[in-house]
Amino acid sequence: MSYYTVKDAATFELEEKKSIFIGNVKRVSNEQEAKEFVAEIKGKHKDARHNVYAYIIGEDMRIQRRTDDGEPQGTAGIPVLDVIKKKGITDTAIVVTRYFGGILLGAGGLARAYSKVASESISKGKIVLRVKGKSLLVTVNYDLLGKLQYLFEKKKWYIDNTEYTDKIVLSLKFENEDIEMAKAAINEISSGNCLFSIGEERYYFKIENRLF
Repeated sequence: MSYYTVKDAATFELEEKKSIFIGNVKRVSNEQEAKEFVAEIKGKHKDARHNVYAYIIGEDMRIQRRTDDGEPQGTAGIPVLDVIKKKGITDTAIVVTRYFGGILLGAGGLARAYSKVASESISKGKIVLRVKGKSLLVTVNYDLLGKLQYLFEKKKWYIDNTEYTDKIVLSLKFENEDIEMAKAAINEISSGNCLFSIGEERYYFKIENRLF
């Protein structure tokens, strides 16, 4: 199963009618991590009027939490949570801190500000696909290197590492459903003169055709 999430932790700041909104986003793998992240940001901004948060966790987005943290009901936590939903991402936690500037924004103004900060924080963190895959080590003789490099370039398969010993060991990563196809293509071009070693299944980031 694959899903989208935020790649990097990121921060975005907005001033709206003298109120300062600071958004912090982070990828989390479980609810405990989300709670620890919220506590960390609250501790960092304990002098702020509000530390609004929302998070969604799980491949099926089954865990969803949010709070207005003292803002009028429905003006803060729900807008932040809705942004995460609309982006179609999970395993993501956002805390939006507000330092009140003395001017009331009204319900609509608050909702727009919290939504904007959440959205921009996610944009800075970058949305990325997470897929299940495995590493594939290919051991070949030196005379096959050129053929394999040509194949990999044609297929847009990224070589993570090349080890030179008495033979050459190429390290690549593939999604689960592509492993056998890759082995077949490599076997064909090498006439079966190669050895394979497949790693354990795990989640990888995927950008274009590269897993990392």
